[in-house]
Amino acid sequence: MNWIKAIGLGIALMAQPAAAQSTPSELEGLWVMERTFAPRLHGELTISRDGDAWRGEISGARSGARSENGAVRLDFGIHGAFRGAVARNGALNGVWIQPSGRTEERDDPTATSQSFAHPLTLARNGRDTWRGDVQPLNGRFTLYLRVFRDAEGNLIGAFRNHEINSRGGASQFRVSEEGDAVNFVARFDDGQEVRHTATRLRSPDGIRIFWPDIGSDLDLRRAGPEHAALFSPRPQNEAAYVYRRPEQLNDGWRTARARSVDIDEAALAQFVQSIIDGDPSARRPNLIHSVLVAHRGRLVLEEYFHGYTRETPHDIRSAGKTFASIMLGAAMESGAPITPETPVYELMANLGPFEHADPRKQRITMAHLLTHTAGLACNDNDENSPGNEGRLWDQDNPNFWQYTLNLPQAHEPGERYAYCSANLNLVGGALSAATGESLPELFNRTIAQPLQFAPYYWNVMPNGEGYLGGGAFLRPRDLLKVGQMYLDGGVWRGRRIVSREWVERSTSPRIEISPATTGLTQEEFENFYSPGVDGYAWHRYGVRVGDRVVEEYEANGNGGQFLIVVPEYDLVVVFTGANYMQGGIWSRWRDQFVGGVIIPAIQN
Repeated sequence: MNWIKAIGLGIALMAQPAAAQSTPSELEGLWVMERTFAPRLHGELTISRDGDAWRGEISGARSGARSENGAVRLDFGIHGAFRGAVARNGALNGVWIQPSGRTEERDDPTATSQSFAHPLTLARNGRDTWRGDVQPLNGRFTLYLRVFRDAEGNLIGAFRNHEINSRGGASQFRVSEEGDAVNFVARFDDGQEVRHTATRLRSPDGIRIFWPDIGSDLDLRRAGPEHAALFSPRPQNEAAYVYRRPEQLNDGWRTARARSVDIDEAALAQFVQSIIDGDPSARRPNLIHSVLVAHRGRLVLEEYFHGYTRETPHDIRSAGKTFASIMLGAAMESGAPITPETPVYELMANLGPFEHADPRKQRITMAHLLTHTAGLACNDNDENSPGNEGRLWDQDNPNFWQYTLNLPQAHEPGERYAYCSANLNLVGGALSAATGESLPELFNRTIAQPLQFAPYYWNVMPNGEGYLGGGAFLRPRDLLKVGQMYLDGGVWRGRRIVSREWVERSTSPRIEISPATTGLTQEEFENFYSPGVDGYAWHRYGVRVGDRVVEEYEANGNGGQFLIVVPEYDLVVVFTGANYMQGGIWSRWRDQFVGGVIIPAIQN
C-alpha cells in the first residue's frame, strides 16, 4: 500500500566470526523454481442466440441465459462469466470475469489469485453467432536462489521473487551444509533469527525446501541460461546499453529521441545502465521492472527489465486508487449527477438500512472518501480495524460497498486522516450508483477506450463488481498516458477525458499527512507514513532536485509502482517494480532517479 513503510526486523546480517572458506561448494550458483496458475476457462468463446435465449461455450463448459433489457450475461458456474451487449456494428462487446484462485482452488499466492474483469469483443460469425478469444490473467510464482561467497568467504544465499517479493524473511542468509541438509540462517541486530532447513537432492540435482508463502515443499533446480537472463535485470552477456528511441506504435503515443526534446541521451543511457548493473542478490536491491519517461508530450524512454516487456500487464497496486479520482472527473464530464460534495450515504441508500446508525455518516461526502478522511472505523495500518483491507477481503459479505457502509463511525468526517482502501473502493460504488453502470464497464468507457489502453485486467469483488481499492494490471505504457492526459489539461490526443478545472481541483492540496491529522505520535507516524499532502486520490510529496523541492503529483503503489507528473518540467515518469513491503527502497526512487537523474538531464 502506498503509504505504508515496511517495518522489518533489520536489513543486515549480524557479523559472525568465521574463517574464509576456500573450498568450492556444490551449492554455489543460481537455482530456480517456477509454477504457473491458470484459470480453467480460456481460448475461444462462442456465443449464439435463438430469439431471447443465449448460449455460450468455452473450453467444454456451457452456459445458457436470456437477454434482459439488451444485456447478455452468461455464467459458467464457478469458472467465469461474460456480460455484454450487441453494439451498433454488430459485435458483442463486454467483459470476461475470471474467477478468483480461492473459488477455483488454485494455490496462487500472488495478486493474480483475485478475480479480474477484462474487456472482450466477440465478432459476429454468421447471423446469430459470435466468437472471441478469452485470454485470462495467468498467475506465476518464480523463486530464485543465488548461492555465492561474500568478501570474507562466507557462503551466502539470497532468495528472490518478483511476483510478491517472497524472500523467506530476510534479504540474505548464511548457508551451511551438514550432509544432505542445507541450513539458511539470518540473524538480525535485535537478536531475532530466521531459519530454513532444506534437503539436497542428488537425482535429479536440486534443493527441496518448505516455503511458507506457498505452504508446501518447493524443488529448486539449477537455472539454465533462460532463467539466468531473467534473474538479472538484463542478460549478462549483452553489450553495454545504448540509448534508443521508443518504438512508434498505433497506441496514441508519439515517440521521439530524447535529444530532440532537449534531454541528455548520455545521462539517460547511464541511468539505464546503472539499473542493468544492479545486483539482485544485494541486501537492498532495486527490483525495477520498467522505467518510462515522457517530456513535452513525447515518449522518449521506455525500458524493461527482468523479463518484463511492453506487453506485460503489471500489477499497479495502490496506484490504481487514483482512478477513483479520474473516473469521478470523467463521470462529471459526461453529465453524471455526482460531485465531490455528493453525500455518499444518500446516494447509496438502496444498500441500507445500515448498521451502526450515526448522524455523522450522513455528512460523509465523496471528497472525504477521496482524501481518506471519511471517519469510518477503517485503517489499513491497524490490523484490528474492522475496515482494514485484509479484513475486507476475508469477511463474508461479497458486497464490499455495503460492508463499508455498515462500519461504525469513529470520527467526524474531515477530522482525521487514516489510510483506508475501503474508502476509495466505496467511491466506485457511488460512481456505479450515479451512472447506473457496472464499474468495469464505466472504467472501460470513460478511461480505457479513449486512452487507447491495450488489454488490461480490473480486479473485482466476490459479487462480480469492480474493486477500486487498487490492484489493476495495466501496461506501463498505458499508465503513462494517464499522467500525460492530466499534464495536457484532461485531454488525450484531442479527446477530452476530464475538465481542465478537474485536473487542477483534484491535484490541489486537500489534506496534510502529519502526526496531527493522523492522531499518531511522531514515532508511530514514522512507522506508517511519510509527511506529505493529498489531493483527491493524488499524492503530493515534491521531488528533490539539488537543494530545492519541485512540485509534483503522483499515484503510487506498494513495490515501486509510480506515476509521477512534474508540471514545471512538462514531465511524466512511470516506474514499476517488485520491492513489495520495502518502502524504504522504492520510496527513494522519486528523489534518487527523477530528481537526481531525469530532471537534471533536461537541458532546456
